[in-house]
Amino acid sequence: MLTFLGFAMVITFMFLIMSGRLSALIALILVPIIYALIAGFASGIGPMMLEGITKLAPTGVMLMFAILYFALMIDSGLFDPAVRLILRLVRGDPMKVSVGTAVLALIVSLDGDGATTYMICVAAMLPLYSRLGMNPRIMAGLIILAGGIMNMTPWGGPTARAASALHVDPSDIFVPMVPAMALGVVALILLAYLHGIRERARVGVLHLPDDDTSHVDISVSQFPEARRPRLIWVNGLLTFCLMATLIAGLLPLPVLFMIAFSVAMIINYPCLQQQKERIAAHAGNVLAVVGLIFAAGIFTGILSGTGMVDAMSKSLLAVIPDALGPYLAVVTAVVSLPFTFFMSNDAFYYGVLPVLTEAASHYGISPVEMARASIIGQPVHLLSPLVPSTYLLVGLAKIELGDLQRFTLKWAVGICACILLAALLMGIFPLYGSV
Repeated sequence: MLTFLGFAMVITFMFLIMSGRLSALIALILVPIIYALIAGFASGIGPMMLEGITKLAPTGVMLMFAILYFALMIDSGLFDPAVRLILRLVRGDPMKVSVGTAVLALIVSLDGDGATTYMICVAAMLPLYSRLGMNPRIMAGLIILAGGIMNMTPWGGPTARAASALHVDPSDIFVPMVPAMALGVVALILLAYLHGIRERARVGVLHLPDDDTSHVDISVSQFPEARRPRLIWVNGLLTFCLMATLIAGLLPLPVLFMIAFSVAMIINYPCLQQQKERIAAHAGNVLAVVGLIFAAGIFTGILSGTGMVDAMSKSLLAVIPDALGPYLAVVTAVVSLPFTFFMSNDAFYYGVLPVLTEAASHYGISPVEMARASIIGQPVHLLSPLVPSTYLLVGLAKIELGDLQRFTLKWAVGICACILLAALLMGIFPLYGSV
C-alpha cells in the first residue's frame, strides 16, 4: 500500500505542476499532506513536516544570501569592466564574437538568474551579430549552454534541489564537481571557437569603426543608481575570498554567504535606505527560490517519514536488472538528460531522484554521489519547452524555439557527455557500485 501511495503521490505531484494546474510551491505542500492523511499518518504529519523543513533550513539560508550577494555584485557593477572588455576585444571578427558570447554568458550566469543573463547578453551581443551577418542561433545556443553549465552552482537551482531532496550539503555536491564543470566550460569555449571559425569563413571579418561599437558602454547592472565603480577592486577581492573559502570548505556555505553579503552591503551601501532598496529589488527572486526549498521540506519529510520512499525503492529495486543496479549513478546521470527535458526540475529532483537514490544505496552508492550525477543533464534541461526563461531568450534573439532546439541540442548532449566523462575519470561519482 505504501508503495502504491508513494508512486501515486509522485505522479500526482508531477501531473499537477507539469499541466500547470498548481505551482510547484503549492503542490509540494498540499499533495504530500493529502496522501499522508490517506495513508493514515494524521497524528504524525506535524513532526514529519517539521523534521523535513529543519533539514532543509541551511540550504534555504544559503540560497537566500547567495542570490542576494551576486545580485549585489551585479548591481554595484563588479562585472561591468569584464563585459566591456569582451565587447571591445571581439570587434568585427566572428570568431572573437562567438567566443566572447560564451565568456560573457558564463560571467553573467554567476547570479543563477536565467532571465537576467539572457537580457544582458542578448542586449550586448545581438547588435554585433546583426551588423556582421552572423547566425543568431549561435548566440542563443552559446548563451543557453553557458547557463546550463553554471546552473550547477549551489545557488543555480538544481544543486539546491538535489541537496534538499536527499538531505545532503550543497557544498559536498558542488565542490567536487568544479573540475568536471571546468571541462564543460572548456568544451563550450571550443564549441564557440569552431562556430566562430565557420562564421568567419562564411561572412568574413568586418573592420568596425569606433562609433559602431558604442554599445561597449553597456552596464550589467539594471539599476544605474546602485553602481559603485570605485569599489570594483574591493568587491572583486571580496568575491575571490568568498570563492576561495567556499572551495576550501573553511565555513559552511550558509555562513559564508551571510558574512559575505553583510560585508558587501556595508561597503557598497552604508546608508540604511540604500540597503532596504537593494534587498527590496531582489526580494521577489529570493522568495520564489527559498519558498520552494522550504515547501520541499514538507514533501521530502512526509515521503521519508511515512516510509513511502523505502517501499518505492524496494519495488524499483525488484524490477531493475541485477546487472544494471551497480551502475545507478551513471544511469541517473544519463536519464537526467531526457527526464529534465520532458519534466520540470522539481518533478525530477523531488519525485524521481529520491527513489533512485534509495535503490542505489543497496549498491553502496551514497546520496551525495547520486546528487552529483543528477545535475549532469542541466545543459539539456534549459532547452526544454517547460523552462519559461527559454522563451524570453528566443524572443529577444528573434528566433523560434524549435530552431534553437534543433541547432543546440546535439551540442548540449556533447557537453553533458564531457562533464560525465570527467566526473567518472575523477571519481566524482562511481561507474560501478559495490553489491
